[in-house]
Amino acid sequence: MNVPKADHDAIDTRSLHERIAADLRDEIMSGSLAPGANLPSTQQLKERFDASNATVQKALQVLKKERLVVGRAGAAVTVREHRQRTVRPAAYITPPRPGQPYSLLAEAAKRGLRASSRLLEVAETAPPADAARALGLREGETALLRCQILTLNDEPIELVKSYYPLELARGTAMMERKKIRGGTPALLAELGHPPRRCVDLVSARVPTREQYTALELPSDLPVLRTLRTVYSDDDRVIEVTVMAKAGHLYELQYEFS
Repeated sequence: MNVPKADHDAIDTRSLHERIAADLRDEIMSGSLAPGANLPSTQQLKERFDASNATVQKALQVLKKERLVVGRAGAAVTVREHRQRTVRPAAYITPPRPGQPYSLLAEAAKRGLRASSRLLEVAETAPPADAARALGLREGETALLRCQILTLNDEPIELVKSYYPLELARGTAMMERKKIRGGTPALLAELGHPPRRCVDLVSARVPTREQYTALELPSDLPVLRTLRTVYSDDDRVIEVTVMAKAGHLYELQYEFS
């Protein structure tokens, strides 16, 4: 059912150019406006949204900044090749075989992409409240944090903060500020704590200052925040990770049977 215009305006308090950008963004990301297609003309957009030329141009600038469209004055605005990627979380939980690269790198290579990770921090710290609860920590207790930024083709795609129980991490390579071959899942498996099951809680949030900067976001578009709890044998929690991805560039695919 169509919402009357007056009611719609009363509900949506964003500025008109933000609403125009939001509607066009959805059409681009859903494929209704395909890569290489021209956006409707400025005149068509003015009529469709009952907007001024300046407001339409401001909306288009938002989409250009997000690198969803490309165009210049006097020429049609064209949809760029879709940059939204589908992430399959289940593909990254299994430890790699000996001598094989971390699962993220292997999956990216299959798609012709260059994936890398940069370790930002290793420290004992108090996790966020939800991560602390998942780890079973009492107030004030700490865990080992390993924070890294993941990139594809040199573009930051995900800020990852992984927390580990100190009784598992102490005396291992996890405590050192250097990469672990195959990633921590492989190391935990070697230590007798193979990942058996994980539970993801996914939410859309306004980016924090840290996420905004680390992911080089073009605006305050939401991030996809995943709180992942990894269990080993006997349902022992061996890792809790907080991951943040740019919401306008990524979608998550889960398969169930």
